[in-house]
Amino acid sequence: MTKSLRFTLKIFFVLIAVSFNLSAQEPEKTPPVSIELSDKEGIPVIIKHLPDWENKQKEATFIKTKERLHETLGARQIFQTFEFADDTEAVTANYSAGKLLIVEFGTPQSASETDKVIKQYLTGPNRSSEAFYKRIGNYSAFVLDGNDEAAANALFEQIKYEKVVRWLDYDPFAESRAERAFILETKGLFIGTVVAILTILLFAIAIGIVAGLIFFQYRQKRRSQYTVFSDGGGLTRLNLDDLTPETITTTLLND
Repeated sequence: MTKSLRFTLKIFFVLIAVSFNLSAQEPEKTPPVSIELSDKEGIPVIIKHLPDWENKQKEATFIKTKERLHETLGARQIFQTFEFADDTEAVTANYSAGKLLIVEFGTPQSASETDKVIKQYLTGPNRSSEAFYKRIGNYSAFVLDGNDEAAANALFEQIKYEKVVRWLDYDPFAESRAERAFILETKGLFIGTVVAILTILLFAIAIGIVAGLIFFQYRQKRRSQYTVFSDGGGLTRLNLDDLTPETITTTLLND
């Protein structure tokens, strides 16, 4: 076998081995895609709800599965209180108060049920102090590895849930909202009625004062035109006190 033939065979076997290795490799995993992307920035909308998201978007981690959550933040016990459905996604970023994790659920029902489980876990006997928690709309927000509750609450206050919550079945908060709306409407009606009555009363008083002043000035002007005072009230009376001006002329009618 010549050297050229041996060299050709080596190249052939090397190519076969390389092709087998490439076929045996797992396909490259595609990054998770959010169900709602921002039209302007092209990033998941949930990232834009992070506090100071403009500066945090580059280091923020978008999470779509429980495995990815464990890879990013570790297999914590509190993560067993919720599952990732097809419409569930999360984002995490580091802050001075701790590691912020926002988990968004697709429906209010899922968020409400998960909220009950998480609160039950946090108030249970085996609970740990590994996280501060607050529900914000369909978000379950956690501050992990933090030791300042005030700082965690201040971080929660910066999270804005800007979506409209629609209940597929019965809305459990409908009665409380209706009661609050009734109270506000009744309060507004009462205040409006009182203001209207006071306005009319003040207007009537003002008109009475103006009319009284006008009548008083008119009476004063008429009184100023009298040369002498008479208590006859303009009636015909005898001029016994010589206070009434003489109106009888000197020329009398002939008999």
